[in-house]
Amino acid sequence: MKDAQHLRVARPTDNLDALIAFYTEALGFEKLGEFRDHEGFDGVMLGHPELAYHFEFTHAQGHDAGRAPTHENLLVFYFADDSSWQEAVNRIEGFGASAVTSFNPYWDRSGRTYEDPDGYRIVLHNGPWPIQAGRASH
Repeated sequence: MKDAQHLRVARPTDNLDALIAFYTEALGFEKLGEFRDHEGFDGVMLGHPELAYHFEFTHAQGHDAGRAPTHENLLVFYFADDSSWQEAVNRIEGFGASAVTSFNPYWDRSGRTYEDPDGYRIVLHNGPWPIQAGRASH
């Protein structure tokens, strides 16, 4: 796995258009690709072309994907720079999202948590990724 060049995180949704709006307008992702009626699936890839990861959201026609199974289904974005973090907060709240209380109180001490249209949670962490900062914690 160490030699993998790119990471795709994929999950189903019942709200494809709402997720596209949330991840592009509220979080600043770009649409990298999309497909319609590919063997019964519609989908979109969202990310940033220069980064080594992206998200794929799919909808299978006639299938109910449901909401997030728990409040601990998280995507955590680390912002080492205070102004970048504040920009991200302003963007997501300008979209109309409101912070929610995190299930794990750690995330509320150093950031803000939001829910996407499917109930999956997004944490905007105000601080460096612990491994990059020389610490091995959250």
